[in-house]
Amino acid sequence: MTKSEDHGPRVRFSTPTIDLAIRLGFLCLLGYWSLQVIAPFLTILLWSAILTVALYPLFEWLARWLGRRGLAAGLVTVLSLLIVVGPVAWLGFGLVNAAGSLMRGLENGQLAIPLPAESVKFWPLIGEQVYSTWVLAATNLKAALLEMAPQLKPVGGKLLDIAQSAVWGLIELIVAIVIAGFLFTRGSQLVGALAAFLGRVLSQRGSETVQLVGATIRNVSRGVVGIALLQAILAGAGFLAAGIPAASAFAFLTLLLSIAQIGPGILLIPIIVWSWTAMDAKAALLFTAYLIPVGLIDNVLRPLLMARGLSTPMPIIMIGVIGGTIAYGIVGLFFGPMVLSVAWAVMVLWVEGDKPDLDTP
Repeated sequence: MTKSEDHGPRVRFSTPTIDLAIRLGFLCLLGYWSLQVIAPFLTILLWSAILTVALYPLFEWLARWLGRRGLAAGLVTVLSLLIVVGPVAWLGFGLVNAAGSLMRGLENGQLAIPLPAESVKFWPLIGEQVYSTWVLAATNLKAALLEMAPQLKPVGGKLLDIAQSAVWGLIELIVAIVIAGFLFTRGSQLVGALAAFLGRVLSQRGSETVQLVGATIRNVSRGVVGIALLQAILAGAGFLAAGIPAASAFAFLTLLLSIAQIGPGILLIPIIVWSWTAMDAKAALLFTAYLIPVGLIDNVLRPLLMARGLSTPMPIIMIGVIGGTIAYGIVGLFFGPMVLSVAWAVMVLWVEGDKPDLDTP
């Protein structure tokens, strides 16, 4: 028996195979290190790219009108900052005033809570506890707050965490707006570089993919964020005109519910019902007639704006909006439909293949 037969067959690796494995390993390691470096800034970079794509048509129009691209970029940046910071400041002042009024009412004893009805006792499971707590709050509110303090403490901690996350998200968005202002003037170069990169990955279809991503981001901006902002502004104006307490807070909740695709109906319907108990019939009727179209406006405008100019089916876009928001938060509102639109386009190309040109002889 020969020596080679004793040790069995050997697998021989050629030099090109070893070189390819080393290169792939180095590229993977370099990509991992790069991702670790930019990970703390990834949300800001994504927001910058999304804002640049969404607002680029406005920038182009201003640049043609003014004749100066730098000035147009500065105006779009300032306008974006005002749109973001303005409602937040309005909400903040509204909450501060509401909290101040609440504290003054507690100190002066002017915050009156009506006694509960006897029927509350017969609510299933929680009737007795709710009735006793309600009576205590109506007769001695400070004692009721002291009694409920242990139960309210975890809720307060959770609300504090939410507030901190909201503040950090606002800071990230402001920084992203400033960065986007510098990206406007380099938009064509960035689009060309991204199209070239995607062309290497998707077989020379990089330009089509870039156009699809841009159209998806702009349509989601108009169909989701734009409609939600319109609903919040209209609802807030109605709340202020009707004298609804904490109108700014309710307007902000309307914005959040609209963006999250839950819909403002769960907020507007109870307010409409309350208006019929607190206002006279004529005022309540006018308020209802105004608020119902505001709550339904998204059902009419959103499909029209989001489907315009896209080959991706509307259900795919909506799944991307809802699923992306659940998975990645507010950034996923854009990231989800963008990814699904590209995935849908790639799948269609793969299924259909390259069709022959019938016009060619």
